[in-house]
Parts: sequence; structure tokens; C-alpha cells
Amino acid sequence: MSEIKNNIIEIKKNIKAASESSGRFENVTLIGVTKTINIDRIQEMIDCGITELGENRVQELTEKHAPLSHNKINWHMIGGLQKNKVKFLPGRVCLIHSVDDYGLAAEIDKTFGKHNLTADILIEINIAGEETKHGIKPSACREFIDKLSEFANINARGLMTIAPYVQNPEETRDYFKKMYELFVDIREKCDNVVRDSFNVLSMGMTNDYRIAVEEGSTMVRIGTGIFGSRQNNYQGG
Repeated sequence: MSEIKNNIIEIKKNIKAASESSGRFENVTLIGVTKTINIDRIQEMIDCGITELGENRVQELTEKHAPLSHNKINWHMIGGLQKNKVKFLPGRVCLIHSVDDYGLAAEIDKTFGKHNLTADILIEINIAGEETKHGIKPSACREFIDKLSEFANINARGLMTIAPYVQNPEETRDYFKKMYELFVDIREKCDNVVRDSFNVLSMGMTNDYRIAVEEGSTMVRIGTGIFGSRQNNYQGG
């Protein structure tokens, strides 16, 4: 059995245990993060049953899309997104995780509208207030969602965050709790979201996904946990 397959089995087991221990019993989507990973290793991951793929960089996503298009997979744009890169996403991605700016949202709306498509997005929250991280303040989330309601080609599906990196994952718990509380508050009280479709809380990575699942994550983004330590080995194609 390959290392990648072993890793995926272990991660799925951990997700199941974390979900059950919290009493949530929710279906948690595992996104395999492909940043710097070559096509052969990504294909191996797909062959192990991972059909949701996340990419941090638009260029890598576009280069990897065609060689892997024979698979039944969904691509997620999970990294920071510049307005001039939005044009490469229609028809390629199922979900954009990193919307935190009105101008970016407007560009997504315009670009997807040209293709008669609706963009499913997540609103990125800077839950810890880190200066080095993207995302809007939790206190600004409802106002931001209200502004998004003017766009006909955007569907807000939920929230996303990246917790601070810490040696002890337990230290992330309070941040994930706050994200879940914000998620529920928006879902229950905000008139400009559709409750049934505002159902995605994307939080948790290799270091902290078990804590995130225990605190209500519905989607985790894992690369190193699947592929091992990253190397800049991607050469395109």
C-alpha cells in the first residue's frame, strides 16, 4: 500500500473519530491540496478516492486542469485571488474559498456573468486578526454579505478561515469555536443568505484539522498530511 493511500486512510479515520467524539456526525469534505504537487502524485491521490482538489495558485490550477480532466473531480480555489486572475476560473472551479474584498467579488460577478455562470464562494475571515493573513474581520462579515446581495452571479455558500499556526493544535480551538458561532449566527440571522445553501464552513489544515472538525468544520484542506513535506517539484503539465 502506498504512502499516499496510507495517509488518506489515516486522515479519514481521524475525521470520523473527531466528528463522532464531538457528537456532530456531519459529513466532512476532505480537500486534497495540490500546491507544488506533480500530476502523477495527484493522480495517485485521485485513484485513492479523493475527488475534491484544492489549489492555491491560479497558474497551477489552469496547468493541472486539462491533464486531470478525464477524472470526475472538482477543483477548489483556496488561495489568495487577484482580480486579474479571475478570468481563468469560470468552468474550472466549483468553489472559491478566499473572497474577502468587494472589488474582487465584483470582478467574480462580472466575469462569471459573461459565461452565464454563477460562482459559489466562501467569505474568508481573519479570525485571529493576524496582519499577515487575508480575510475580513468577523465583525464586518454581515455587512459584507449584505453588499454581496447586489451581485446576481455570486452565491455565498459559507465561511472559510486559516487559524494561526501553533505547535500545539489545541491552541486553535477557541478560533474554530468563534468561527462556528459566526457561521451559525450568519446562517440563522442574515436575511441575505439562503439558509439551506449557506452550509459550508471551511477550516482545518494538516496541523489542526481534527480540532476544526470537533468544532464544526464541514470542509478540511489537507496537503502535507497526504503528500508529505512539500518540495518545489512541480514543473507544469
